[in-house]
Amino acid sequence: MSRLRIAVLGGTGFVGARLCERLVMAGHEVRILSRHRERHRELLVLPGAQVIEASVHNPAVLKREFQGLDAVVNLVGILNESGRGGKGFERAHVELPAKVVQACRQGGVPRLLHMSALHASPAGPSHYLRSKGRGEQLVHEAASDTLHVTSFRPSVIFGPCDNFTNRFAGLLRQVPFVFPLACASARLQPVYVEDVVQAFVFALDRHATFGQRYNLCGPQAYSLREIVAYLARQLGLRRRILALNNTLSYLQAAVLQFAPGKPFTPDNYRSLQVDSVCDATFPAIFGITPGQFDDVVPTYIIPRMPS
Repeated sequence: MSRLRIAVLGGTGFVGARLCERLVMAGHEVRILSRHRERHRELLVLPGAQVIEASVHNPAVLKREFQGLDAVVNLVGILNESGRGGKGFERAHVELPAKVVQACRQGGVPRLLHMSALHASPAGPSHYLRSKGRGEQLVHEAASDTLHVTSFRPSVIFGPCDNFTNRFAGLLRQVPFVFPLACASARLQPVYVEDVVQAFVFALDRHATFGQRYNLCGPQAYSLREIVAYLARQLGLRRRILALNNTLSYLQAAVLQFAPGKPFTPDNYRSLQVDSVCDATFPAIFGITPGQFDDVVPTYIIPRMPS
């Protein structure tokens, strides 16, 4: 693979930071756009990476920063919005991809990698899945002989510093004895962050990936209850997992949407009505044997004394 000049949007997040490290390791020049440059000192010292303080929602900024690049990676995504009407999801998942496509055209960028979500669809049950679906549809409709697009549709992504296993681990530590769990029967197929970023890096200059939409899942599906019970065991915590019915699950979401950090919202509840599992194995083109959830999680989840 030749040395490429790449801009990464969302490069300071969980997946983005790891992807930027991988891109630099592969010899590429990486430009990371961030609203708060000084908050990400670990990226500032990354050789071959440049962190630029900029608003990715400003079309003029994107036009300027994309000039002369070989590729753009858009990882920007939100699980919750500040309001409840869907405007935040629309801005992040639909309006931004439209601006990215326009700036790619203006800057002559030939390659766009786009992060979508498993089962994203304009007809999805939640603002999250509908907006992700419209954004994915938009970037593929914009593809041409001069702009080659690939999108990735992962299930929930896990790994050190994730906001999935670590969030549940934190909640398990805080809630004694009985842990009330909404949507306990929802099925997920967690995919390891290293496998996701490896797929992105591989796809950069592979013509066979042009125009493709890849579902990314780990090797095994679990119910949410199984995942939370597994985390409790890894942490050495004795917790009874109390599965809430649909009514109580929605009620929990309606209450927790007002808690700091919005740990669970009605939109999250609606997203969980669709099982986040794949119909096939990890795409063979990437040559990846995906990491096992129960092999990787113990390497970063810190056990505690039983309580």
